[in-house]
Amino acid sequence: MLSSVLLLLLITGAQAAYYGAVITNSFGDIQPFVLTYNFIESGSSCQEVDIWHCGGNCTTPPFYAIDESRNEWCQKTEVRIYTTYGPRTFAYQHSVGSSNWIENRNGIVTPSLKISNDFRNRSDISKPNSTPQTTILPLVRVPSNCQRNINLLISDPDGDDIRCRYAAGPECNICTPPSVLSLSSSCSLSFSPTNSSAEGPYAVQMMVEDFPRQTITLTDGNTGVQEVKTTSIAIGSIPFQFVFRVDPAAPSCTEGEFLPRFLPPTPEHGAQIYTNFNQAVEIIVRAEATQAEITELLISGPVGVTKSSSGSGNFTLTWRPLDSDRGLKKTLCFVVQANSSGSVYQSDLRCVFVTAGETPTTVSPLTTAATPFTPNMITTPLFTTTPPPTTTATTTNQPTTTTTENQTAVQTTAATTPTATTTTTTTTPNTTITTTTAPTTTTTPIPTVASTNQTTLQTIVTPPPTTTTPSTLASTKANVTTSAPGPQYIIALNMKISTTLSMKDNSDYILALIKSKLIEKGLPSDISLRLLSSGLVAVTSSP
Repeated sequence: MLSSVLLLLLITGAQAAYYGAVITNSFGDIQPFVLTYNFIESGSSCQEVDIWHCGGNCTTPPFYAIDESRNEWCQKTEVRIYTTYGPRTFAYQHSVGSSNWIENRNGIVTPSLKISNDFRNRSDISKPNSTPQTTILPLVRVPSNCQRNINLLISDPDGDDIRCRYAAGPECNICTPPSVLSLSSSCSLSFSPTNSSAEGPYAVQMMVEDFPRQTITLTDGNTGVQEVKTTSIAIGSIPFQFVFRVDPAAPSCTEGEFLPRFLPPTPEHGAQIYTNFNQAVEIIVRAEATQAEITELLISGPVGVTKSSSGSGNFTLTWRPLDSDRGLKKTLCFVVQANSSGSVYQSDLRCVFVTAGETPTTVSPLTTAATPFTPNMITTPLFTTTPPPTTTATTTNQPTTTTTENQTAVQTTAATTPTATTTTTTTTPNTTITTTTAPTTTTTPIPTVASTNQTTLQTIVTPPPTTTTPSTLASTKANVTTSAPGPQYIIALNMKISTTLSMKDNSDYILALIKSKLIEKGLPSDISLRLLSSGLVAVTSSP
């Protein structure tokens, strides 16, 4: 019991830290053009990042978990759809609450995020400009004695020329680039072996810009005023930030020994993977490390990506496209991480493009702004603890097919569709559960948690108020809140447990009792529970 209390106290006193961000926006192909705004940001934990921006109670607008790494970092994303925006040039900056960068060797303290773009009509594509589209893991690491080249995977919906550079001037508060990395304009980062004095984390602050491949004219739809853009003038620029850590030297730099090595049928870097709009796509990832234990697959990608493992070095990524993903190249990046004698080793960064085709005739976005888009006035919270909805309605699966792209093993499965409209409210002592399934006319794939379909339970173990039998839980109080109408999903679940059992010695038994209680309160029977070192209980259900 004492160890549990100490663990909670340690977490309470932990220092929040910023791990970087990427901001992009893009315009669809159907008039009137819809603007999709995507904000990806990373912190030292999901709970801390929520506190930065909305006091720990982030409920709207929609924010989704992408992935987290064993209490080291958490990455989330905000996706917004705007139908109203001004035909103008804009540049705006975001702040990141009161947080600071993780302590780093190049002395970067305060985060600064500046994005610029042009909403005026382009003469070459007859619509506004879309910024480059990309993503990055919050933390990329390499041993100090090993060479590493990081080729960033970036696309541009308009076919523009993409160039990268380090942030400068008003784009950052302190703009010192990492001394251990060299950056090319073609968006390649290079690390050369160095000595132990250079070990530690570095803050990487980059800008990704798009340039027209021919001279174009931008026209203000309200005034008719025009401006010429040549191939040497950027139309838009986005912030691209993450942490690069130089670890102590590895016993060997040979891939497949300590550093994990990817094996077939893992897709090659830059592979393009396609799926029909109403179908999910599965990507197989295999890796080996003969002198280390592979512990996890870490990802950064679009909303709707989940991951699973079928044994050491065997992983599956599943992506279920959203309406707003239609026709867009989405970047999905991943690394495999291994452990040996307390040292952590990371594979090279591998990224692929995933694209959903066969666009629908209408768009059902995640959310639509009710007011005109005013980037310099965005004050909404940046994160939420609400996981994206997962349907539990009766579903019908279509036959499975298998496709191959660039020698990549890809399994495509049909997305599920709710079959009825039903709203049920059940009340039991201390528990209220409201469930709703979507109508039969809904064809939009339901977004799912882009990690492990986790619902977080804040679990506090305290001495019982009265004497209890050690083999039972003294009291369990659960409050379940769901959203209606719409797809059935749990927004939040808080539980307080009193027991005399030791979490250290009886964690499996306590988790079994919690699972039994959750199933009794309406959760599916196939859920699995895992006690995290943070004192939380992660609940995972099959997608």
